[in-house]
Amino acid sequence: MKIDRAIKEYVLQLSTAEGRAENTIESYQRDLKKYRSFLSEQGIIQTEDIDEEILFSYVEELNKTYASASINRAKTSIRNFHRFLNFKYDMKDPSLNLTVTQGEKRLPVYATKNEIEKLMSVFDDTKPDELFKHTILECLYGMGLRVSECCDLRTSQVNLRDGFVKVLGKGNKERVIPIPKQTQKLMDEYFSNIRPLRQKKNMNQFFINRLGKPIYPQYVQKVIRKALVDADLDKHLTPHKLRHSYATHLLEGGADLRVIQELLGHSDISTTEIYTHVESERLKETYKKANKKLWDAKLK
Repeated sequence: MKIDRAIKEYVLQLSTAEGRAENTIESYQRDLKKYRSFLSEQGIIQTEDIDEEILFSYVEELNKTYASASINRAKTSIRNFHRFLNFKYDMKDPSLNLTVTQGEKRLPVYATKNEIEKLMSVFDDTKPDELFKHTILECLYGMGLRVSECCDLRTSQVNLRDGFVKVLGKGNKERVIPIPKQTQKLMDEYFSNIRPLRQKKNMNQFFINRLGKPIYPQYVQKVIRKALVDADLDKHLTPHKLRHSYATHLLEGGADLRVIQELLGHSDISTTEIYTHVESERLKETYKKANKKLWDAKLK
């Protein structure tokens, strides 16, 4: 089978049978495109001609240029691709000895509650476009939405009367998230007074910009960057880091880890457990500062 055809079939499998998120599929496609280019340079265009030696030669090339996290992701993409071909077409699997090393988990970066307040305070809610942008950021932080979930939010998923949204997350898994009062107030103001003026025929996206078009992740990132400058916050925040902030503040407030897992839409509790490490690090820092104050006081 030609490699191009095999990749197309695998990508179709990811989007239909497995229901992978769009970002995940795009990531797999990028990895496999690089893999295909390398194989083409070696004169290999048929999947049957890929062997373990050529596969590990490609990994060696990756080691010269990319960081370990990127290499591990590429290995995973390639390994799953060959497993798919082995399962569906009984082709030999040259990736059987390809291992993905587990690197040290990095603690997620998050904003403090004071930083969140400062960030949100830069918006003038008396101006329609300012309130619009404020509402987007409140949805990211106040409900811990992924940026793709926020951009893809439909009016049918939002229940402002009862205060909850139904979100379709990774793997097409639906979860119900309560809307905080502050976020609900902004969403209601936007939905009642701003969105009707922007809506075009048959548009069901909840967020519509002033040009009457849906919003995209790049736009949201741009809004955050400008808000950080306006708030004079020297911190690199992204939509995903607002989600980290949501989870961390829930844990600080005493929320159960299983509840946080459900709200975030994590399929595995181990993914959510990273926030316990964030809280542990915060407690350690608080303890160190308190002890330093006590020690300084004794020296006086």
